[in-house]
Amino acid sequence: MAKKKQKKPLISPGVKLFLILLLIPASITIYFFAFLAWQELKSLPFISDLVQSEMDMVQENLDLKIPEEYIPIYMAAEEKYGVPWTLLAAHHRIETRFSTMKTLVSPVGAEGHMQFMPCTFVGWGHPTCSGLGEGEIPEEEKTNPKIIKKYGGYGVDANQDGIADPYDIEDAIFSAANYLAKAGVSKGELKKAIYNYNHSEEYVDDILYYYHLYEDVSDELEQLILATDESKTIDEVK
Repeated sequence: MAKKKQKKPLISPGVKLFLILLLIPASITIYFFAFLAWQELKSLPFISDLVQSEMDMVQENLDLKIPEEYIPIYMAAEEKYGVPWTLLAAHHRIETRFSTMKTLVSPVGAEGHMQFMPCTFVGWGHPTCSGLGEGEIPEEEKTNPKIIKKYGGYGVDANQDGIADPYDIEDAIFSAANYLAKAGVSKGELKKAIYNYNHSEEYVDDILYYYHLYEDVSDELEQLILATDESKTIDEVK
C-alpha cells in the first residue's frame, strides 16, 4: 500500500514566526490608540451621563444609593487592609447614612464620617480615656498621627497630609478598615469585628444586611467606577 504524501503547510514555520513578530508591535500600537480614544471618549458629556445612568440602574433597589465618589476610597482601603469595600460601605451607611446626617457627632460623643469614639481613634492608652471612650483629649492631639501611634489608636492619615482626621472622609474610611481588620476581618471573623465596632447584635444584623445587599451589585459598580476617571482616586488615596 502506497504511503500518502504529506501535504506541505501553506505557511512555513519561519514565515509563521515572522508574522507573529510582525503582529506584536501592530497589536500594541492598536491597543495604545484604542486606549487614547477611550480616554477622549470618557470626557464627553454623553459618556458620563451614560455611566451615571447605568450606576443609578444598578443601585435602583437600594434604599440609599452608595455615592460613587466614595467607592474608590472604599476600594483603596480594601486593598490596603483586606476589608471588603462593601463592608466599609455598609458601616458608612449605618453610621452616618453616607455622611448625610446633620451632625457627625453622636449623643455619646462618637465623631466623624465613621463615628469613632475619640479614645478608639486616638488610643485607649491616652491618660484621659475611660468609660465609654469620650475622654478629654486635647484637639491638637486628636488628629496627631504620632500621638495616635503612641497610644495605640486606630486613626489613619490616609492621604498623607500629616493629619489623621475622623472628619476627613479618606482618613475616616481607612481608619474604619484598620479597626475592622484588627478586630477580626483579617481572620475571616466578620461578625466578631462588626460586634466590636458597636456592641449590639441588632447592629451586627443591620451591617450584614447591607453588606450582602452591596455584595450583590459590587461587580457591576466596580466595573463602572474603573471605567471612569473616578478610578484615579484609588491610586491617589493609597
